[in-house]
Amino acid sequence: MALGQFVFGLDTLAYEEFKRSNSWRHPSTSRVGARAARQFVGVGDDTISISGWVSPELCGTYASVAELRAMGDSGQAFAVVAGTGEVFGQYVIESLNETGTLHFPDGTPRRIAFDLQLTRVDDEAGGQQVDVDETGQYVAAGEE
Repeated sequence: MALGQFVFGLDTLAYEEFKRSNSWRHPSTSRVGARAARQFVGVGDDTISISGWVSPELCGTYASVAELRAMGDSGQAFAVVAGTGEVFGQYVIESLNETGTLHFPDGTPRRIAFDLQLTRVDDEAGGQQVDVDETGQYVAAGEE
């Protein structure tokens, strides 16, 4: 998994959990004596949550968390690409939460748990169509 040029892995940040949430907008209008009428008006938010931990004694570095924070500070959108090659789209970093535990005597945490929240900002109409097969794997154009 990559967020822009940042590649998640054992030497940077290994994530334990990847969650993706999609929503669709169906506003309602109240009606007398009947259920509210609903109309589909388009896609809603597409969010990704990535969580895991880093422990430099075992894997990853503290600098990786700082790098994600700097990426968030930039305000830029970054491409999210799965290890299979599937392109999810352009996402901004909405939040980065970290929790340090198992501290050394000087206060440095032995382990940092992190939770990264991403929100998609590109429009499907403006990007390249991504093909996915029945197993959910990315299919390059012309390989079907």
